[in-house]
Amino acid sequence: MTVLRHRADFLRAARALRRGTDGMLLQARHRDDGDPTIRVGYTCSKKIGNAVARNRAKRRLRAVVAEALLPGAKPGWDYVLIGRPGATIDREFQALKSDLIYALRKIHAQT
Repeated sequence: MTVLRHRADFLRAARALRRGTDGMLLQARHRDDGDPTIRVGYTCSKKIGNAVARNRAKRRLRAVVAEALLPGAKPGWDYVLIGRPGATIDREFQALKSDLIYALRKIHAQT
């Protein structure tokens, strides 16, 4: 699993599949490049709050991915997790994990 760093990768994921939950928005796309690496990106807008709040939201998203992404993720896919104002920081951690598992299941059911 690697981290998305380039803006173009985030933009391609934004045009692909998406699933919103109470705690986050998940965007996902199949790359079709033959590389089995799972890539993950994180983003939080200024609607979340100041830099401290945005970083806290991203840390929570990283922790959720570390615990819940691999069982539901597929090789060769890019995933972008987007924090939601008021929800990503305040939501219980177990609820965030179940949000991610639900979103992954729904996205892969569409393909």
